[in-house]
Amino acid sequence: MKAVVLNENKDFLAAYKRGSFVSSREIVVYYRRNKFKFNRFGITTGKKVGNAVVRNRCRRIIRQAFVENEHLFPIGFDIVIMARPPCIEVKSTQLSKFIRCQAVAKIKKGNQKSDVTKRVN
Repeated sequence: MKAVVLNENKDFLAAYKRGSFVSSREIVVYYRRNKFKFNRFGITTGKKVGNAVVRNRCRRIIRQAFVENEHLFPIGFDIVIMARPPCIEVKSTQLSKFIRCQAVAKIKKGNQKSDVTKRVN
């Protein structure tokens, strides 16, 4: 199942303000539960990352790393990945490893805790 593109500003802001995050030197992954039965995905790159060519390269690398690991994410989340300036030097395999090992693990861990609290209450 492919993630739907997240492109409304209010959805990005909700992920930033009300969501949780996992960060590394190169990227920050914000995630927030949504009310849909599919994931929504967005990428942001600010001007600090570099000029337009560099920002687009970072977006392509991030998108490729996400697509490789999309099947690992639990269903029903808004996922926003924000590039940081060191993203310029990294390859998609490095980002893919971070997403697989850190981001997915934390989202699944948080998802299990929320399920347990729902059952108890």
